Amino acid sequence: MGYRLGVDVGGTFTDLLLFNSDTGAFWRHKTPSTPHDSSEGILNGVTAICGQAGVATAEIDYFLHGTTVATNAVLEGKGARVGLIVTEGYRDIMQIARSYVPGGLAAWIIWPKPTPLAALEDTVTVGGRMNAQGQEVRPLDEAGARAALTQLKDKGVEAITVSFMNAYTNGAHEARVGELAREIFPDAPISLSHEVLPEMQEYERTLTTVANAAVRPVVSKYVSNLRDKLAVSGFSGKLSLLRSDGGLMSAQKAEEHPVNILMSGPAGGVTGALWVGKNAGIKNILTLDVGGTSTDVALIENLEPRRVRTTEVGHLAVRASSLDVKTVGAGGGSIAYVPELTGALRVGPQSAGAVPGPVAYGKGGEAPTVTDANVVLGYLPENLLGGSFQLDREGAKKAVQTIADALGIDLMAAARGIIDIVNENMFGALRMISVQQGYDPRHFALMGFGGAGPLHVNAVARLMGSWPAISPVSPGVLCALGDATTRMRTETARSFSRLATTTDAAELIAILKEMSDQTRAELRSDGISEADITSEFEIDVRYAGQAFEVPLTITPEILERDGIDGILRRFDEEHLRLFTFNMDTPHEIVNLRAVALGQALDLPAAELPKGDGNPAAAKMRDHVLWMDGKEQAAIIYDRAKLRQGDIIPGPAIVIEMDSTTLIETGCVATVDKVGNILINLA
Repeated sequence: MGYRLGVDVGGTFTDLLLFNSDTGAFWRHKTPSTPHDSSEGILNGVTAICGQAGVATAEIDYFLHGTTVATNAVLEGKGARVGLIVTEGYRDIMQIARSYVPGGLAAWIIWPKPTPLAALEDTVTVGGRMNAQGQEVRPLDEAGARAALTQLKDKGVEAITVSFMNAYTNGAHEARVGELAREIFPDAPISLSHEVLPEMQEYERTLTTVANAAVRPVVSKYVSNLRDKLAVSGFSGKLSLLRSDGGLMSAQKAEEHPVNILMSGPAGGVTGALWVGKNAGIKNILTLDVGGTSTDVALIENLEPRRVRTTEVGHLAVRASSLDVKTVGAGGGSIAYVPELTGALRVGPQSAGAVPGPVAYGKGGEAPTVTDANVVLGYLPENLLGGSFQLDREGAKKAVQTIADALGIDLMAAARGIIDIVNENMFGALRMISVQQGYDPRHFALMGFGGAGPLHVNAVARLMGSWPAISPVSPGVLCALGDATTRMRTETARSFSRLATTTDAAELIAILKEMSDQTRAELRSDGISEADITSEFEIDVRYAGQAFEVPLTITPEILERDGIDGILRRFDEEHLRLFTFNMDTPHEIVNLRAVALGQALDLPAAELPKGDGNPAAAKMRDHVLWMDGKEQAAIIYDRAKLRQGDIIPGPAIVIEMDSTTLIETGCVATVDKVGNILINLA
């Protein structure tokens, strides 16, 4: 029997989901995260879930893990000290960067320029030059390279990056400096730009390679520590990490190219939502992943999540494929406050996190949070996690009363104000990935998950006009489910930069075939059989003279059938949707990528027994909550006892081990055949 364990480490909780891939049976567990050392929380969870399932750790074949360790290293500035080696005359590449300044008019007056990941004093130059065609113009100055490396060693740098002009067309000079670096720095990680990102635009290539070098020691230490601890507990299966683009990569590859796991954490929720959508027959989904610290949102169209070519973490934007996930500082732990200057209520982005957490958790928190407001309003009943977690409602009331006093309003109005503001923050993030990208949110369902997603999904669906609002099975551990059910993925890139009119389809297919062979070989080396690998191509196209390109995904069969004209038709359609116009300018093919994918895990969701539409058997007790400006009678249901076809009129609350679903007045929920709760306007 095969077992797959999905593990997702969040800011507040670590979620685990153990799957029996033969029977489809699964077990779930939530344990508090341990920010000082994530592996402690993970091992506590592994011990608990294996005990619950009666499975030995040695029986787990695959340990599939979404982690924010690389993200946190960047956000907290805790990456390694990077030594950067560049072509003579290009020492200021990281300081000059791009001229783009974020923010509105006059933002440059108050915008503190971020500190580059490689400092100017740790940047050295070496003679030698390739031209744009990849031919050597000046030979590499090896003596200069040795001197530069020795200089960096004396300064105490911890990781080395080599990024030369035009190295994407010919990486011979970089490779030679890499060899010299291994002699002088035998233990330091060395990142070469033509291996990390063989694409043109030297700043983006350099930045991405420097980011890779900066997080390598941190990720490597984390992965080897986790691997050792799992081995002690008896685990001998495969350890894989979730990539930012929603695929899996082996732990060893993640150590070499950690720039690909910068958005590993949020990607798990999107892959989990895909699995739910497939089983529920829903193809267009907006995801709302509400955790303790933040909310992540993404868009799935026709069961394909939107991917972007830039991974953004804080102020850093590196060139690596990732799912198009937007994050706002709005979560269950977001702190509500009233600034003295404006006297207006604000919520977040500061969070009470896992420690001390919301006041209602009774762990020493004192600041009023979104969770406390939900407890005060009666949306979050006092016993959580199946009764093993009692909430302090009186403490929550006291904390929210401080907001009511500051605003001069009553307690319930203050609590509802906190909820309304946090819902608006989520609404703003959802508009960014739908309306601003040319999509009508009314054509999508809204799926709420994470610990607090199902509490807010009904209210946010009203703001968006996105129905049904979905509370999936096990919403609190859906990210871990995504980690457990996704497939291996790898890609390689190459710059092409040629007008479409001068491009021969046969030549393009030949180059992509060569790249495809390379990616397939990578997956075979990870133990995946040739028969289980599929290939896709991605082609970046723009109008000649434009500064930005549009990525298009295409299969080998479609490319061979429709040729270059097919690509250009697709580009014109996408350009029109994104920007509402097309141009008569010639098209330029900019970059090529080949993607290899392992076999998707075909895990069916278990069907619920059929009911008669009456959820009375699942009723736990009557309840009173505050909604629409008054107290209202509601019913609390136990999700484990609901059957397919049950109809629940709002207001109602459905509770389960890992989350709580709120159905508002004027709405009605139905339970589908696999147990998802679908909420629509009555």
